[in-house]
Amino acid sequence: PGNTGRKAEEGGKTLLRGQKLKLKRELGLLRAVSLVIGTMIGSGIFISPQYIVQEVRSPGASLVIWAVGGLVALLAALSFAELGTIIRESGGEFIYVLRIYGKLPAFFVAFTFLVVVKPMGGAASSLSFAKYVLAPLYPECPPPDVPLKCTAVVVLLLVAIVNILSVHLSMSIQVFFVVAKLVGLLVIVFGGFVTLANGHVGSLQNAFEGTVLGVSDIGIALYQGLWCYAGWYNLNYVTEELKRPEVNLPRALLIAIPTVTVLYLLVNVSYLTAMTPRELMSSTAVAVTWGNKVLGSWGWLMSIAAALSAFGSLNGSFFSGGRLCFVAAREGHMKSISPDILAMAHVHRLTPLPALTFKTVLALVVLIPGDFESIINYFSFTAWFFYGITVSGLLYLKIKKPEMRGSYKTPIFVPILVIIAAVFLVLAPIIDQPKIEYLYVTLFILSGSIIYVPFIHYKLCPGFLDKVTMFLQLFLEVAPADKNL
Repeated sequence: PGNTGRKAEEGGKTLLRGQKLKLKRELGLLRAVSLVIGTMIGSGIFISPQYIVQEVRSPGASLVIWAVGGLVALLAALSFAELGTIIRESGGEFIYVLRIYGKLPAFFVAFTFLVVVKPMGGAASSLSFAKYVLAPLYPECPPPDVPLKCTAVVVLLLVAIVNILSVHLSMSIQVFFVVAKLVGLLVIVFGGFVTLANGHVGSLQNAFEGTVLGVSDIGIALYQGLWCYAGWYNLNYVTEELKRPEVNLPRALLIAIPTVTVLYLLVNVSYLTAMTPRELMSSTAVAVTWGNKVLGSWGWLMSIAAALSAFGSLNGSFFSGGRLCFVAAREGHMKSISPDILAMAHVHRLTPLPALTFKTVLALVVLIPGDFESIINYFSFTAWFFYGITVSGLLYLKIKKPEMRGSYKTPIFVPILVIIAAVFLVLAPIIDQPKIEYLYVTLFILSGSIIYVPFIHYKLCPGFLDKVTMFLQLFLEVAPADKNL
């Protein structure tokens, strides 16, 4: 296993006969920063501002939520950076929990992220892309459900094809879309400065009037804010494809996340100078409403900027999220689907084709019934529980195994603060305003034990799956891939 016996070419590299098949290290610092910024700046900054103001009821409090969200994302990313320099394997939280806590907790991480978190994130990004692409065609009302979801399906399939074809192509597209979305956000920031210079302070006057500080309100508002920072963890999924990860992993995060946080705050200030809280809360596409008010006849450019931003974020999340499925299968945690197929890579293109295909199918399934707001809430509820578990593993290593040191080290208060934030984000909406949907999600995750016991613990495998694997391996031209450590 791991030998292709053939030649494979990817980006000018050739895999010789008998050479082990591995994913290549093609991400330098620029591409690493582009991956993080590109996945963080997606649809959220163009949509979530209205939901945050709806929860906390004042512009000033919404800006505080944005700042706190950026701080939490930075602290969590720094914790993951230290874990990534200790455990230099791809797979993010799954591989960290596996190495620290063992197979059972790691399986629930893989099951949750592969079946719940990643598909919901992909579905939400594709819906956002569709909403902004169709917004100019439906200026007076939200786009109808059928064209909205058909457009989302098309973009999901397009992104999947790009990531299957080539790592180089996917990352080149990522860099291009990062530049495009930064230009779009800087236009909004500049428009805000011009509006302020003309003496229009808009909603910033009496900014904290009417603030609501309920525990659940703050929790849901943080969910919406942190959705916009989702992507801070993506570099840890592709550690084995990162050049000099001991240096570039923490460095890329320290460049990307503060940059995004400052941009988000400035963009929201611009929104608030041009729109009243009522206008912002009633808008179905905040950036488009802002564009119509500030840019006039050029307001349609905001629809294009938002759509490009959502596409770039979706592309980056597909690139990294496919590696989670690939690594989980490589560690034997996908036996219920196929013994080995999801742990294989294309022998010519050196991309995890089966894992990317599996991720695409799940995202399409989630897309059919979902709506944007509920997707974000359930995404955050499940994700932050396991982010907290993962960071607690770093705290365990710091206290119990201080000899396990990486090239990057965070102060001990950093993981402690992240764990406190994760506990609050999980419990706040449940305690203050419990909803039956959270119970359903929890029971669904626990149902993964039905898969774990026979297929992972006892390693049962129906015989026909071996035949399916062999057929797919030949049909897809894939082979088992070794770790690239």
